Amino acid sequence: MPAEQRPRREVVTGVPRGARRAPGHAHARSEISEQTTLGTTYVRSLMRSQLRAALTALAGLCLLVGSLPLLFALPTALGGGAATPGRIVWAALGIAVYPVMWLIARWYVHRAERNERDFLRLLEGR
Repeated sequence: MPAEQRPRREVVTGVPRGARRAPGHAHARSEISEQTTLGTTYVRSLMRSQLRAALTALAGLCLLVGSLPLLFALPTALGGGAATPGRIVWAALGIAVYPVMWLIARWYVHRAERNERDFLRLLEGR
């Protein structure tokens, strides 16, 4: 075959390896802005994790507040004097409850910020 009739060779190049994404997956930020099914799934995942954190904090708060009547009834059941239940009520309501509520709130804020940080890492592709 003469040189003029030979098929011309073509070099096929691709995207550099560092810039490649997994096949079939577009950038997460564009998925969310275009409101695709995958973008909706990303947002629902964030909302579920935030809801889970909120319900866990609420359960801790309910456990704390719900156990107070049992704590108040304990001295009466043990045969304590009339002045003892009043002191326990004031100590529990005035002193002991607030640090525990603060710890629950601090845990919730920390968890919510962590969920958002993880979501942003997903959007940035890190």
